[in-house]
Amino acid sequence: MQQNEDFKRELGLLDGTMLVVGSMIGSGIFIVSSDIVRQVGSAGWLLLIWILSGIITVIAAVSYGELSAMFPKAGGQYVYLKEAYGKLIGFLYGWSFFSVIQTGTIAAVGVAFSKFAAYLFEPLSDENIIAEFGSFKLNAAQIVSIITIILLTYFNSRGVKNSKSLQTVLTIIKILSLAGLIVFGLVLAAKAEVWQANWTDAFTPKSYQKTDGSWLPISGMALISGISAAMVGSLFSSDAWNGVTFIAGEIKNPQRNVGLSLLLGTLTVSIIYVLANVMYLAVIPLDEIATAKSDRVAVVASQYIFGNLGTLIIAIMIMISTFACNNGLIMAGARVYYTMAKDGLFFKKAAQLNHASVPAWALWAQCIWASALCLTGKYGDLLDFVIIIVLIFYILTIYGIFILRRTMPNAERPYKAFGYPFLPMLYIVAAGAISLALLFTKTDTCGWGVLIMLLGIPVYYLTKQK
Repeated sequence: MQQNEDFKRELGLLDGTMLVVGSMIGSGIFIVSSDIVRQVGSAGWLLLIWILSGIITVIAAVSYGELSAMFPKAGGQYVYLKEAYGKLIGFLYGWSFFSVIQTGTIAAVGVAFSKFAAYLFEPLSDENIIAEFGSFKLNAAQIVSIITIILLTYFNSRGVKNSKSLQTVLTIIKILSLAGLIVFGLVLAAKAEVWQANWTDAFTPKSYQKTDGSWLPISGMALISGISAAMVGSLFSSDAWNGVTFIAGEIKNPQRNVGLSLLLGTLTVSIIYVLANVMYLAVIPLDEIATAKSDRVAVVASQYIFGNLGTLIIAIMIMISTFACNNGLIMAGARVYYTMAKDGLFFKKAAQLNHASVPAWALWAQCIWASALCLTGKYGDLLDFVIIIVLIFYILTIYGIFILRRTMPNAERPYKAFGYPFLPMLYIVAAGAISLALLFTKTDTCGWGVLIMLLGIPVYYLTKQK
């Protein structure tokens, strides 16, 4: 294996923006609105949750612009944390990133791909058991998800030029498909009576009772719990925007283009998400959103819009969407392990670039662990595991802007965080409140996520000398 010193800077502003958009839009927007409605029970609260998630995400993205301009090299968030807090916090992020955040997300997105592939070809479903080993059952959906991860890893190992072309093409198709679904929904299937009924008591929060299909008004702690649970889905759907910071070493003019990609990408996705939910509310009665089979609210909308062809159209859309999403996640993730290895905080081989100037060993290590997570079957819990750790490190990273302004006052800052110090502090307060609410209301899953992160502390000290 050839060990090249530098990445090739082959990605422009469009490529960076498409990576942000492509990594953010996976399967969430097609699914999670159903659970949000069950948690908060009204059209106003549904849109409010998505708008709030969009604002929080854009504020975080424009705050990251300052850090990406200061440290325009591979590794992104890991580098910012290491520079602000030292190697321990940098390692904890990398440990969490490899063990849960990136690989867990890749696994979940791979499984979403396989679930919708089964619409087109039934034998690919998770009900098709291929082999049994004691209590463990290997199903066709797991095999499909692992094959897609291996295929995309191989494609990425061949060079960034091929993977960026695939990312850009698939993401443009994804944006146009979602825009088409929104437009066709609002033009062809929107009904005034459905819209008016959905907006009756639009801001009266309610909780859906699965036992009898009734709605109960909620307030106080029940409302806080509902909002927290609802925001897990919307924030998870809006995550992975920071992937472009991981590949800054391959971006042309990174001081300008990384920050601009973050702004354009997150703003585009946030607008698309809000418009998609406006379409849902114009087409589907609120009760049907809450009770959509397997939470597939986009399938219900598509059936209203396109009739029996709807399921097929949505299945193909989500397969393209999740494939592009995983391509971006796989491409970006390996650059973190590469940078950690350069700092002596990960396996040495991860610091090697192959003949195509990509960290192939890191790509395949990520592939193996993500594939293993596909076999666990516990995908619902992964959502809580991932989002709590993600929020904690976003908070630390954005607070790092304040620390670095104090410890590195003379460092070159081609771009400064928009709205500093108000907007970064607003993000810290908002994300901190959501994190505390999640820990309080979902201790059994979010608590495990935090525990996995903290397990990195003894691992760091035990392996530090090596």
